[in-house]
Amino acid sequence: MFIQTEATPNPATLKFLPGRDVLVGEPRDFRSLEAAASSPLAQSLFGISGVTGVFLGADFISVTKDDTNWAHIKPAILGVIMDHFLAGKPVIVEDAGDNGVFDEVEEFFDDADSETVEVIKELLATRVRPAVAMDGGDIIFKGFREGTVFLHMQGACSGCPSSTATLKSGIENLLRHFVPGVETVQQV
Repeated sequence: MFIQTEATPNPATLKFLPGRDVLVGEPRDFRSLEAAASSPLAQSLFGISGVTGVFLGADFISVTKDDTNWAHIKPAILGVIMDHFLAGKPVIVEDAGDNGVFDEVEEFFDDADSETVEVIKELLATRVRPAVAMDGGDIIFKGFREGTVFLHMQGACSGCPSSTATLKSGIENLLRHFVPGVETVQQV
């Protein structure tokens, strides 16, 4: 098994590509060992000293570290990923606890804005999420109120030094161009 790695705009996060499907369905973001109860793979990765986050995408795994040098933990991460897939273990075990999906805040918006919200979600799904996934992350719509779109960034995007620029220069400009009524974008 050959696992490729890619740098992300976040220097604390590397993207690992095992050359096979990782996760079917919505991406999952784990920020602690306890939150990773539903993922044997994420739990194993959190067992490596220095790992502070695991994001599972459709065909990649993004791993975030503390100030530990990548040269010290990258071989261990590669070993855990390889052992996991070669052993045929599941990536997610349903009903095992938290699913890693950011759901602390339900979506919020006025019913009168439902058409606007649908356009925002469509643009995020077709134009933003694929680009953000290429960088090892994801972005989730959380709400819309008084011209402000509230988004949650996951994986490599969470804590990335360029995430503010991505939000303001990229996503905000896109949404303002295509969606009347959108004035600003804010991260939650």
